[in-house]
Amino acid sequence: MKLLEQPALDDLLGGLADRGYRLVGPTVADGAIVYDEIRSAADLPAGWTDEQDAGRYRLKRRDDDALFGYAVGPQSWKRLLHPPSVSLFRARRNGEGELQIEPETEEAEPIAFVGVRSCDLHAIAKLDRIFLGGRYVDAAYEARRGRIFVVAVNCGVAGGTCFCVSMGTGPRATFGYDVVLTELLEDGRRGYLADAASERGAELLESLAAREATPEEVAEGDRIVERTADSMGRRLDTAGLPELLAGSRDHPRWEDVAERCLTCGNCTMVCPTCFCTTIEDVTDLTGSEAERRQVWDSCFTIDFTYLHGGGGVRSTPKSRYRHWLTHKLGTWHSQFGESGCVGCGRCITWCPAGIDITEEAAALREEAP
Repeated sequence: MKLLEQPALDDLLGGLADRGYRLVGPTVADGAIVYDEIRSAADLPAGWTDEQDAGRYRLKRRDDDALFGYAVGPQSWKRLLHPPSVSLFRARRNGEGELQIEPETEEAEPIAFVGVRSCDLHAIAKLDRIFLGGRYVDAAYEARRGRIFVVAVNCGVAGGTCFCVSMGTGPRATFGYDVVLTELLEDGRRGYLADAASERGAELLESLAAREATPEEVAEGDRIVERTADSMGRRLDTAGLPELLAGSRDHPRWEDVAERCLTCGNCTMVCPTCFCTTIEDVTDLTGSEAERRQVWDSCFTIDFTYLHGGGGVRSTPKSRYRHWLTHKLGTWHSQFGESGCVGCGRCITWCPAGIDITEEAAALREEAP
């Protein structure tokens, strides 16, 4: 375990840039902490934290200058690995009226993800299983995934809607990273415990002005993560949850949530594991050129289950919310061998109606027939 002083963090970021990586990390924009291109530690959200509850998100000043003293914002790393919109091909008519198909070619760029939390590492692993682990591999995803360097951060703060401890996905990063940091703040001095889990991560740390961490510093890092685990804003009882949901199809709670749900799809947009897409075809006004795009879709839209000649299979808010919750916490297990939820709490925070996935699951359990 190494100890990086504050200047060495800039050296770490600079080392990644020198190795050809575009740096993407947390920064403050539009009243939220979002992931965007950064150039140095000066671009990170120094001294900011976030207050989160159902349907509520606010930035707030801390009483120190921590760079990673927040939970998670509205964005996840999914948008860089599985973009919201991707051009698949273009079709054009040449001068003789012949149709020419031009596949879109995308060359994946090397990107360093800076500040990835444990819940999002688990989310990325779930996306890997979906896009890489089956019979058919998504070549575009594989290309993007293969050029990522991950700098993870152990959480020093739990958000008001976090429940990663319940899902076994945090707050300590245990896999899926090249380098992991734990931010230490003591007596006005900031430092970072750093450890590597890959050869390229170890090579990067060896190139920095870092010393061996003392046992006291390692112990302080452990205490920080333990305090975070003890301060989760939410809890979810996962025992027998797939079976509970399978037997709750006609539960009256679905009517209750349907009266509040706007079917806006916010929960699926901010979820780091929702992966559904649809295809859109767009033509120009002359009809001589067209483009086919793959775009994110949501099971909350009325057209998601549209069948030709028969309309939508899930035509009510009740049926769409029931499908989403049952799949995320229940049938995902039979489909992928694990839960589809990582406990990040984004769906709770960014639901305009303040619908809480942990509250709904608890209500189904409490009122089970």
